[in-house]
Amino acid sequence: MTEQPDVSRRRIVQLFAGLPLLPLAGGSAAAALLSACGGGNDSAAPATRLMAVTFTGMAAPTLADPAKMATTTVGSGMNATYSDGKTQPYALAYQTFFITGAQVPNGSGGTTLSGGYYDINNRPIMDNSGSSPRQFFSDCPDGTSLLKLDAPTVAGVKGNTVFAVVQFEYTSANLKGDSMYGMLPSPIAVLTLDQDKTTGALTLVKYHNVDTSAANGLWITCGASRSPWNTHLSSEEYEPDATAIATDSQFAGFSRSLYGDATRANPYHYGHMPEITVNPDGTGSCKKHYCMGRISHELVQVMPDERTALMGDDATNGGLFMFIADKARDLSSGTLYVARWQQTSVANGGAATLQWIKLGQASSAEIKALADTLKAADILDVRTTDPADASFTRIPFSGRSNWIRIKPGMEKAAAFLETHRYAALAGGSMGFTKMEGTTVNTRDKIAYTAISAIGSAMTNGSGGIAIKGPSAGAVYALNLKDGQKDTGGAAIDSAWVPVDMAAVPALLSEDLATPDALGNTANADKVANPDNIKFSEKLRTLFIGEDSGTHVNNFLWGYNVDTKVLTRLLSTPSGAESTGLHAVDDMNGFAYVMSNFQHAGDWSSTLHAKVRTTLDPLIRANYRDRYGAAVGYLTGFPLLG
Repeated sequence: MTEQPDVSRRRIVQLFAGLPLLPLAGGSAAAALLSACGGGNDSAAPATRLMAVTFTGMAAPTLADPAKMATTTVGSGMNATYSDGKTQPYALAYQTFFITGAQVPNGSGGTTLSGGYYDINNRPIMDNSGSSPRQFFSDCPDGTSLLKLDAPTVAGVKGNTVFAVVQFEYTSANLKGDSMYGMLPSPIAVLTLDQDKTTGALTLVKYHNVDTSAANGLWITCGASRSPWNTHLSSEEYEPDATAIATDSQFAGFSRSLYGDATRANPYHYGHMPEITVNPDGTGSCKKHYCMGRISHELVQVMPDERTALMGDDATNGGLFMFIADKARDLSSGTLYVARWQQTSVANGGAATLQWIKLGQASSAEIKALADTLKAADILDVRTTDPADASFTRIPFSGRSNWIRIKPGMEKAAAFLETHRYAALAGGSMGFTKMEGTTVNTRDKIAYTAISAIGSAMTNGSGGIAIKGPSAGAVYALNLKDGQKDTGGAAIDSAWVPVDMAAVPALLSEDLATPDALGNTANADKVANPDNIKFSEKLRTLFIGEDSGTHVNNFLWGYNVDTKVLTRLLSTPSGAESTGLHAVDDMNGFAYVMSNFQHAGDWSSTLHAKVRTTLDPLIRANYRDRYGAAVGYLTGFPLLG
C-alpha cells in the first residue's frame, strides 16, 4: 500500500515532555523527521531531566519478507535515559506528507499536484509522450528544511504553524520511459504544516509551488540546508559546460522545457547557490547567489559565525570550496577559496592538511551582470587535446584533461563562472569525486563531508590526491580553526576554517570482492556511498543517508560521535536513494529528523539481479508505477507491552 499520512495512528510520544532540551547533540539530514521529543509549552519544572538518547538498530531487510524491501522500513528504536537513572525505550516509525503525484491542499480550498513541474511562466509542463497527457511530477524529492516564522498567517492551522521547504531534483522518465534527467527545471515547494502542540505530529495544510522565474528557473537541485537565519539554501549540481553548450542535448531539452526554446537558456545562469525565503502566508521567493562559485553545489553548511560556508561539490575533479561572506546573514557578496590537499596518509581513505587559495572577491550582482553578457569564448580558451602551445595550461576537468588559457582581464569572470577550471589553474586540489553533503559539529568544531565514491581522480594523483580507499566512499572529518592565512599570506577572516581532513574509521565503506547472497557489492552493515549528512548537537549524532549503487537497499544511519557506535535506522525501497535529510533539535519543543527518498525501483542489471523480479511489482504498486516517491519524516512511538 502507498505510504500516506494517517494522523489517527500518529500517537507520537512526548519524549522531552515538559523538559528542557539538553546539549546531547545530534545529527540532521534533509528529509526524514525524527519526532523524538516533546513537551512544547509546559512551564512546570521537571522532576527529572533527560540525560541521553541512544539508538537501537535494525537488520537490513531480505527477500524473506519482500514487502519490507519494497517500502520504507523502520525497525529501529531509541532509549531515553533520565537523571533518576530510569531508561525509557521508544520505537521509531516513518510517516509521509505525500507520495509525489498526489493532489494536495493548496490553501485556497483546492488542490495542486505535489512535485509538479512548471515553466518560466508558471504553466504546468506536460508529458505528452503517453496516450493520456499529464503534468510532469518528480520521483526525486531531495533537500528539505524545517523552519518557523514569528507571525505566520496561514489559515486552517489548529496548533503551531511550521514550514518545510522541499526541492525536487529531477524526474527519472517520461510516460514513454525515456530518461528525463536534467531535462526539466527543478520545482521547489513550501509546505505549511500543522504541528500538534501535545504530540508534535505534523499534518500538511498547504502546498505552494515557489515561483523561480526571477532566478531563471532552477537546475538539478539536490541536497540542501537551513541557514542560521532561517532560509533554505538550495543547490544546482553538475553545472552545464558553457564551452560545449552547442552540442549539449540535455541542456537544450532543459531550455525547451523552461522557455519553449532550445537555445534561450544561458548556461552561466546555472550552477549557483539558490536561497529560498519563506513568507508568513506560506509562499516563498527565490534568489541566486552568483558569487559563491559556479560548481556542482550540494548541501552548503553555514558555520555559527553566519558568514563562513563550506560547500559540497558533487563532481568528478571537484574541489573543497569555502565562501566567507562580507556580512553575517548575507551571502550576496564575499570571498571564494579552494583547498589544496597536502597529503599525510595514503591508506584507509587518506588524510591531509589543508591550505586555502583565494580565488577572488565579488558580489552576486557583478557576477550576474557578467553571466548575462559573456560567452565562454569571451572568458577563456579551452582545448580538449594538447595544442602544443606553452600559453595553455593542462588541468583536470570532469574526468579528462583540458588545456586552458584565460583571456586578458577575465580572471574574475573565470573565477566565478568557470570555477572548476580556474580553481585547477590556481593550484586547487581538483581531484575529489562526488563530494556530497557537508555538516558541522559546533561543540567540537569539526565539519564532516561525505565522499560518495572514491573514484579514480582521488587515486591517480589529480590535484595532489593519491589515496587508497574503498570505491564505495567514506565520511571525512575536518577540524576547524581560527587564525588561518591563505597561500598568499593574507589572513582569512573566519574562525571556522578547515585545517585538515581525514576519513572517519567507522564511516569507511567496505567493498566486497564478490557480491553477497542478496547482491550487495559493499558490506551492508557499514555505510556505503554516503550522501546526505546532518549533525544533531543535542543527540551527538551524525545522520547519514546513502546514495548507493552497491547496496540493494539504501539506508539511513545514525553515528554517535562520542560512543563511535553506528546504527541502521531506516531502509529505503530497493533501488531508491535516501535524501532530504534534515535534523532539527528544537521546533517548539520537539525534535525532528526529516527523510525522503527518490527513484524507487531504479534497477541495476547486476546489483538488483536477484531481487528485481520479486520487488518490481511491489514497488510499482506502492509508488505510482515507480513515478512517485515519499516526502516524510521519522517519528518516535512508545513500545507497548
